[in-house]
Amino acid sequence: MNQSNPNNPFSQWEGQLPKLPKLPKNFILYMIAGIILVAVLVGSFYQVAPDEMGVILRFGKFVRTSDPGLHFKLPFGIEALTKVPVQRQLKLEFGFRTVRAGIKSEYSSSEETKAEAVMLTGDLNVVVAEWIVQYKIKDPYKFLFKMRDTEQTFRDMNEAVVRKVIGDNAVDETITTGRARIAAEAKDELQKLCDLYEIGIDVNQLIFQDVNPPDLVKPAFNDVNEALQEKEKKINEAWSEYNQEIPKARGEAEQAIRGAEGYAAERVNNAQGDASRFISIYREYVKAPAVTRKRLYLETMTEVMSKINKKVITDDKLKSILPLLNLNEEVKK
Repeated sequence: MNQSNPNNPFSQWEGQLPKLPKLPKNFILYMIAGIILVAVLVGSFYQVAPDEMGVILRFGKFVRTSDPGLHFKLPFGIEALTKVPVQRQLKLEFGFRTVRAGIKSEYSSSEETKAEAVMLTGDLNVVVAEWIVQYKIKDPYKFLFKMRDTEQTFRDMNEAVVRKVIGDNAVDETITTGRARIAAEAKDELQKLCDLYEIGIDVNQLIFQDVNPPDLVKPAFNDVNEALQEKEKKINEAWSEYNQEIPKARGEAEQAIRGAEGYAAERVNNAQGDASRFISIYREYVKAPAVTRKRLYLETMTEVMSKINKKVITDDKLKSILPLLNLNEEVKK
């Protein structure tokens, strides 16, 4: 009979609990080796997404880049991986921040974002410009190692370039007609600056979302803008009237000139024809004056007599022709 030890509270269950199996002598060593093996495998293989490129550092020094896919690296911190989204379209916003994108996007603004949007134009007017920059990372090595805090530096470069370009233009061009041109100039200047500093960024687009005068002067500016639009409207209407009347007047003047030239040419040609006819008749008259006189007389009488409806032929010895005339007969016109 087993005697229970009064000092042991579990003595009453002694002999009833199942005995645990004996572990092998090297079990702990095997467990440690397995953990190390799993850690080696997990730390040695890595996956690069299709829109990324892997940058490998060995003890903090750049050694190589990795294309998308499964790759191997040295574990235990000997080689470190940094993934860079080289195929992804990245975006920076200035003057505002997008809180939630969607059908009805939500935006927020703070004192910092408002300050980066306030700019001075070339004619010493103030505008509030909001814009976005879309870019891609074309060189992961330059993006990571050529400059410290590349994204913040790129943001500062954006602000400096846009302020410079807007400062070279008047407020009217900045707000209305010249916005697209200013955006294109700013994009080109920004790309030149990125290439100069070798930060490995390719600028795709620079778009002004909104360019307005400050809220305090916006009503006055709108009045001025409306007046300018009315002025432009009147100028366009005047040009429209000009384009209708001037060509019409030019056409009428050209028609009158051509008519006068035609009339002058007709008169000259008729005069030359009459003169040539007279000269030819005179030449024939000189050759035979009597015959020519008789021919001219006969031709003239033929032309005259053909126009007379009623003809009375008398003898030159007749003393009176009254008996021959029927005075009661109505004269035909």
